[in-house]
Amino acid sequence: MRIEELLSQFGSQYVRALLTTWELTALSAAIAFLLGTAVTVMRISPIRPLRRFGDFYVQIFRNIPGASLLILLVYALPYLDVVLSYRTCVLMAASLIPSAFCSEYLMAGINTIDPGQIEAARSLGMTFGQIIRRVVIPQALRSSILPMTNLLVATMLTTALASQVPLNPRELTGIVAHINTHAVGGVTAFLISAFLYCMTAVAIGQAGSWIDRKVRILR
Repeated sequence: MRIEELLSQFGSQYVRALLTTWELTALSAAIAFLLGTAVTVMRISPIRPLRRFGDFYVQIFRNIPGASLLILLVYALPYLDVVLSYRTCVLMAASLIPSAFCSEYLMAGINTIDPGQIEAARSLGMTFGQIIRRVVIPQALRSSILPMTNLLVATMLTTALASQVPLNPRELTGIVAHINTHAVGGVTAFLISAFLYCMTAVAIGQAGSWIDRKVRILR
């Protein structure tokens, strides 16, 4: 089937799939950032059990395949009498894994901070929470804009896991399976989704580069 025929027949569904992919990406990225920040604070906490838990969290979710995690959430949790919606399972799988990498990028950003700034903050009587909130996290974020941009692109691609469950509305990978089930879309259906993925990734990359130039710390 030609591109013109595909778009005329399934164009509106592609638009809905693109919007669903954007929505899943935005929600997953927001959750991943909050979790990653919380885990990072644990990893630099003076409380040893929290540091160990943070390191354990990162090692677990950094090394588990997304498809395996989704299978566990969808098919294993019901055996524990925990039944979640497909959408919730997809959001969890697309958030937990990026959150581990988010923590790693923040830790790398923290390592660029001059220790003298921490000592100066302590000499002013600032608490651990104040130092984290006012000195550490803001600078770590400014130093890790580009890695975070790459992570956002990876999170967008991770939302393709939603094609493995009957999610409605479908995202860009799921719509391809739907088209090839109801028509002979062939490779063309994949090419359209790939093009939309690429355009979204380019837009994210350009936005990340612009933000990095604006907030970059000159040393």
